[in-house]
Amino acid sequence: MDLASTATASAPPATAPAADNACYHCGLPLPLGADFPVRVNGTVRPMCCAGCQAVAQAIVDGGLTEYYRHRDALPGQAREALPEVLKDVGLFDHPEVQKGFVRPVGEHEREASLSLEGITCAACVWLNEQHIARQPGVTAVDINYATRRARVRWDERRIRLSDILGAVAAIGYRAHPYDALRSEQLAKAERRSALWRLFVAAFGMMQVMMYAIPAYLADEGTLTADIEGLLRWASMVLTAPVVFYSASPFFSSALRDLRLRRVGMDVPVALGVGSAFAASVWATFAGGGEVYFDSVTMFVAFLLAGRFVEMVGRQKAVRGVEALAKVIPAFAQRLAGYPELEGERVPVSSLSAGDVVLVRPGEAVPADGVVLAGESHTDESLLTGESRPVAKREGAAVTGGSINMGSPLVVRVQRVGEETRLAAIRRLMERAAGEKPRVVQMADRIAARFVFVVLAIAVATGALWLATDPPRALWVFVSVLVVSCPCALSLATPAALTVATGALARGGLLVTRAHAIEVLARATHFVFDKTGTLTRGRLRLERVVPLGTDDADAALTLAVALEQGSEHAVGAGLREALPAGTVLPAASGLAAVTGRGVEGTVAGRRLRIGRPDYVSELHGKALPALVEEGDVSRVALGDDGGWIALFELRDEVRPEAAGVIRALQARGRQVWLLSGDTPAAVQAVAHRLGIVQALGGLSPQDKHDAITRLQREGAVVAMVGDGVNDAPVLAQAQVSVAMGGGTELARTQGDLVLLSENLAHLGEGVDTARRTVRVIRQNLVWAFGYNLVALPLAMLGYVTPWMAGIGMSASSLLVVLNALRLQPRVTKSRPATAGEAR
Repeated sequence: MDLASTATASAPPATAPAADNACYHCGLPLPLGADFPVRVNGTVRPMCCAGCQAVAQAIVDGGLTEYYRHRDALPGQAREALPEVLKDVGLFDHPEVQKGFVRPVGEHEREASLSLEGITCAACVWLNEQHIARQPGVTAVDINYATRRARVRWDERRIRLSDILGAVAAIGYRAHPYDALRSEQLAKAERRSALWRLFVAAFGMMQVMMYAIPAYLADEGTLTADIEGLLRWASMVLTAPVVFYSASPFFSSALRDLRLRRVGMDVPVALGVGSAFAASVWATFAGGGEVYFDSVTMFVAFLLAGRFVEMVGRQKAVRGVEALAKVIPAFAQRLAGYPELEGERVPVSSLSAGDVVLVRPGEAVPADGVVLAGESHTDESLLTGESRPVAKREGAAVTGGSINMGSPLVVRVQRVGEETRLAAIRRLMERAAGEKPRVVQMADRIAARFVFVVLAIAVATGALWLATDPPRALWVFVSVLVVSCPCALSLATPAALTVATGALARGGLLVTRAHAIEVLARATHFVFDKTGTLTRGRLRLERVVPLGTDDADAALTLAVALEQGSEHAVGAGLREALPAGTVLPAASGLAAVTGRGVEGTVAGRRLRIGRPDYVSELHGKALPALVEEGDVSRVALGDDGGWIALFELRDEVRPEAAGVIRALQARGRQVWLLSGDTPAAVQAVAHRLGIVQALGGLSPQDKHDAITRLQREGAVVAMVGDGVNDAPVLAQAQVSVAMGGGTELARTQGDLVLLSENLAHLGEGVDTARRTVRVIRQNLVWAFGYNLVALPLAMLGYVTPWMAGIGMSASSLLVVLNALRLQPRVTKSRPATAGEAR
């Protein structure tokens, strides 16, 4: 398809279908002799070129003509780049190219994060979602209007990524792998446009006020009619760009809402601005009556200022995700001949597991890996919220995106691209951003109904004043429309949640579900797991007690053979205790039972390792009586002939745990400890931390039942855990916190993820959540209280339009500024030196 004739000029902004002498698709003027018709909804529409004709025909053929009715802006630019797009998209099918942005989610299913260009309104999002979803092989598509990001899943057996990109290009948009730099450029363009509109409105307001002041201050009879007329004409000329340029988003949004037969928050704004300006223009031409040019310009300027602050806050929240995308460097120094330190500079996207890279001081670690040589400290504050440098030496794990602060490190790459911890964090943040909590949905519903009420009150008030005092009827009508502030009502909750989410992330507590902050604040019961949560989860083998013919070393070898693939802390502790170089016997038929243990065949023997009751089911014998040793965790090993050994492991309680428990109890929260560990070990930890309600020896189902019982009694439960066996309980609790170092399953089930693994940050997060709820309540009280006071005053004629504009804008600004109080105070401090870090 040859689209080279597509025009290259930019299409002018528009909010309605193109005129008869303009292209119906892009809005450009029709060239002389152009004959490119397309039948849209039964009507033949003119197109300016073969490119627009092809795009429009693709929309019609796809049954997506609702796009032309719903759109509130014409395409931002012509589609002259379409041939290059179609030519280049085939490159994205190459496996080497896909490594950096495509991840597998099933045997044949793939997922990619794409950026969309050309999105100008919500109708564009609808059109792209519908069109992409209809492609054979596409299993899911979700487009975020705020970020212009799309997450697409497809079956690679039925469709290629290049086909998806080509389908997007066929309807006149551009899709490409997400690039943080390009996304930032688009955000800058949005800010620049908003600033220009605000500048024009503010400049117009100041100039119009200069012309309005003489009319306000002059004594009766001192201002001649010709001078007054001249001032009115000058004010009208200066107000016109404010209305038709600065205020155009209000009108376009209102027109879109009316076309969709709904009333949005911009409808009363557009109606008030439009009616006041129209009446003022009429009075100027007629040479008599009141004019409101000063009120119109002031109102538009103040409202744009409020919305600009709101936009900056929204983009600031988005930049939290964008910042994570930028910390991975574009290039890395790969050491192909390690231990030789001479290497080549290669793109990070070309790295694969097993590669060896050199990370110099000041550079970011390009991927997750393990240190082979060198000793240094890394800054992981952006990833975990932990401001102190983390020591790294041979054998230590490093996270992609952390900054090397001291000496060079040689790192072996273990995970790259979408498999890294950083990518997982980014996906969780995107999930939270795409959800809308219940309290926000409720506020939106109230605001929508509120607009109808305001319109009814304004009409009734205007009619009443028209009957009693006609000269004042119009400006009272406008004041009632303008002074009401549904914007403050809708901003009250999301503004606070946005700021709180950023504050929590900087403190190492990542919000992954939209409802998490609200529920965390009102949680009445905090339930903790023990191993890996209240303790560090790094079990150390204290003693092996042989119970059969195998000695301690042989029993440990059998145990490690069973636990060699386990993520559990017990398995890690046993593997660490095994002497280096020990040859493990072959294991087969390994099967893990969540919360109980592992079964398998080793050297021809059917074995079980785990909780004693689980192991005893294999042979039916009772465990010999042994003296309990407090906080020691015991794991049994046996075969179908009887007991083989007991392993006693000890864990270290996190030093900050006691302080967090005391702080929660001081705030009236009940703290519970539920663990699958032995009752003696659980009681020992509970006694040390001051926890009264502590239960040990629980299976995952026992934990689930305990949480359910608490909820039946009216408790709002916050569960904190880290392991696979905690996942069902995390899902059952009203709000859940997963430890950042826990299993992937626990992190995906958690409503919040404690990336820093510092329980003190959880305590701070609870305080932040409670402050957030207080700010939300304050904002809602202000939003309702303001309207309850301002509306009657406006109805009685005590509020002029310009005063209404200030009131409405100030109301919105106040809730945003109140929300910004949730941001943590930043204290300046010098960076720690290498010596201090040690």
